[in-house]
This record gives sequence, structure tokens and C-alpha cells, in this order.
Amino acid sequence: MFDLRPVGYVIGLLVAALGAAMLLPMVVDLYYGNGHWSVFLESAILTCVIGGLTSLACANGVKPSLTLQQTFLLTTGVWLMLPVFGAIPFVLGPPNATITDAFFEAMSGLTTTGSTVFSGLEDLPRGILFWRSMLQWFGGVGIVVVAMVFLPELRVGGMQIFRSESFETDGKVLPRAAQIAARISGAYLILTAGCYVAYFAVGVPSFQAANHALTTVSTGGFSTFDASFGTFQGVAEYVASVFMVLASLPFVRFVQLLGGSAKPILRDTQIRTFLAIVAVLVVVMTAYRIIANGDHIEHSFREALFNVTSIITGTGFASVDYQLWGSFPVVLFFFLGLIGGCAGSTCCSIKVFRYQLLFSSIRAQIRKIHSPHGIFTPRYDGRPVSEDVLASVMVFFVAFVVSLGVLSVLLGATGLDLITSVSGAATALANIGPGLGSEIGPSGNFAGLPDTAKWLLSAGMLTGRLELMAVFAILTFNFWRV
Repeated sequence: MFDLRPVGYVIGLLVAALGAAMLLPMVVDLYYGNGHWSVFLESAILTCVIGGLTSLACANGVKPSLTLQQTFLLTTGVWLMLPVFGAIPFVLGPPNATITDAFFEAMSGLTTTGSTVFSGLEDLPRGILFWRSMLQWFGGVGIVVVAMVFLPELRVGGMQIFRSESFETDGKVLPRAAQIAARISGAYLILTAGCYVAYFAVGVPSFQAANHALTTVSTGGFSTFDASFGTFQGVAEYVASVFMVLASLPFVRFVQLLGGSAKPILRDTQIRTFLAIVAVLVVVMTAYRIIANGDHIEHSFREALFNVTSIITGTGFASVDYQLWGSFPVVLFFFLGLIGGCAGSTCCSIKVFRYQLLFSSIRAQIRKIHSPHGIFTPRYDGRPVSEDVLASVMVFFVAFVVSLGVLSVLLGATGLDLITSVSGAATALANIGPGLGSEIGPSGNFAGLPDTAKWLLSAGMLTGRLELMAVFAILTFNFWRV
């Protein structure tokens, strides 16, 4: 019989930890004299009690290792249950959201998508604003652990190619996750603190600096203003761009760097490719802004750098409505969001390494056509790539395209127009944040969408954040056969 106790035990602990974390925004509300602090106290008690009781009920089934089924279920279950409890403060206090809107916002936060249904952010209690930022920060470090522990173990989307990059452990999933999480957390905290100091140094107020540091390093994109990063135009955009790029690099490299080894981060072909893509696109967009829009050089470069970086990393901050720049930037930014950053980062979307493997495979196939008797093996970072990895990557690409089409059609069935449906599906699956069009574009939000569309988008966020196949696997009949 399928034993759910090990899965329930871990999920219960994480839910209880999320409840304890709710005391931080409570303290923020108390500090600023906001009477809504009791909302977080009530939410914390409820969440801790449910999480704690679940853990206690499942404690007798804890084992040092998980089966493949349990690992798949745990990976998806965590990202499904945490938004349920993370949404409670949004329902009990301002903005007094509906269950649909509260769950959408919490799912968008924990998956670091950054799409929002809330408006009038400047008028919300500071505890609520801080909680939104915290959700994204937790989601950012959480997905790094998932990408380094669970997805390689589950052989999802070619991630098994990074198994040798992970830390040496005893091979048991849960202890391994705890060890890696502890090491990553140090690098994550240092990067977040550095981002806060940098924001504060360039004139961003302390509370805003703290919130935006949390959502920048997590590449989440939640802001404390309806205008998003348009409130901080200037030097702060350069600061944000630097830290968005840093957060898009593999965190294992930062751990190695802190350990005194700089060679891995300098030699990583994925990092070099990602930085080259960003550099080329920034130059192209800067030139376009100067030629087509008559903008001056510094402003063109700053806006190009910030918005290109924000979209490719999936952060989703918006400093301007780039839809007003013309059709070329709109099309470019749509496809730009489908690239993503590096594997093992807080980034989302398809990821650079998969494109590298795809083009390496295409190159090998073309050479084989020219020389039928030759032996040409696709390589990644100088190493031969196994058929298993290539097949996994190809399946991921196909699954992503099919999922994008299906979700677009389903959104269209709710009454949304073509642009909103397609861009909404893309922004959910790739966890980008803003879509296209007047409603969900960089100057709008998702509040006006039908409830059915919001639930569909929430499902898309979850599926995209966990690299598609981790979610699809548990939806098959064979998965539940013992």
C-alpha cells in the first residue's frame, strides 16, 4: 500500500514553519503601529496547529529515504499546500481577498511568478506587503533546493546532468535536502543582505529596500507599489539588474565561491552563455530605443538593461510599460521570457542549459547528415551527453509547448482574448509575472480575470515551477499503482 506518512510528515513540518514565519510580518505591523497585527497571530496559530498535528500524526512512518513515488508526491505536495496556508492572511485581513484571489496571490508568491491580483498596494498594511515579499523569498530558496536535490533524482527535464554538481551526501533524500538547504541558505542570505544594503545606499527607503531585496534575489518581482519598479527609476535600476543576474546563476557556484574556489563559476559554460545572451539583447534593445524612439544613450541603456534582465530572469519587475516602445520589443520580450536563467538558480522558465543541449544535439545531427559514417556525440561543457539526458530534455520541450497550447485554449474558453490567453499561459508556465495586453501587461494586473482563469493560471504556475513532469507524473494512473 502507498505510504503517505513520510510525505505528510515533511509537509506538516514545512507548514508549521510557514506558520512560525507569519510572526515576522506581525512584528512589522506592531512596529509601524498597524492594528492588523492580530491577523498574522491568528493565521500563525492556525497554521502551526494544523502543520504540527499533521506531522505528529505521520511521525511513526518517517524513514531515512523516500521511494520514487513519495519523492514525486512530496515535491508537488509542498508547492500545493504551502500556498493554501500562505493565503490565509490575505483572507482574514486587508485586502480581505476572496479565496480565489488569495490562493492566486500566494501561489504566485511561492512560485516566484510575481503576477498579482492586488491593487492599491501603497494603502495595504505593511505586514501584508512584507508577507508577500517573504513568500517569494521562501519560494526562491525552496526551488533551488528542489532543483539540486529532487529534480536530478527524479530525472526531470534533463536535470540529472547536474547530479555530479550536487554536494556529496549519504544518498538519502531527506538528509541530503537538509544539508544542501543549510549550505545554500548561507549564500542566499548573504546575497539578500547585499541587495538590501545596495538598495538602501542608493536612496531606497529601508522598508522598501528590504521588500525589494527579498523579491529581487528570489527573482519574484512583487513590489510594494502599483507602479512596480517605476517608483525607483534611476540608479536603483542598475542595482536591481546586477542582483537579478546574480540570482540567476547556479547557487552551488556561490557556495563553492564562499568555500574559496572561484574556478567553477568562471568556467561554467551555462553562466557564460547566459551572460552573453543578456549582453547581446541589451545592446540590441538599447540600439532600438535610440534609433526607433529617439531616446538618449544612458536612459536607453538603463531601461533596456533593467527590462531585459527582469524578463529573461523571470523576475517580472516593470519600470515602464515597454508595450509602448513598439511591436519589436513586445515580440522580443514574449520569447525572452521563455529562455530563463541557469539551472540551480531562483530563475524559472525553460533554462539556458536546455537550449545548449538542444542546439548541441541539432549540431551533431547536421554533422551526421553530412558525414553518415561519422560518430558525432552531443556535448555539454565538454562532456558527452547521454541519450537519457537528451531524451529527457526533448520531452520537456514538447511538454512545455503542448502545455502552453492547452492552457492558452482553456484560458480562451473563459472568454479571454488571444493575446491575454497566450501571454497569460506563457507567464504562468514560465513564472515570469506580467503578460501582454492592456489587462495583464506590465501596467496592469490579473484582478479582472474570471475566477476560472485564475485557477487555471495557478495550476500553470505550479506546473511550470516544478518543471512540468514532476506534476504530470502524479496525474497518471500508473503512478498510483503499487
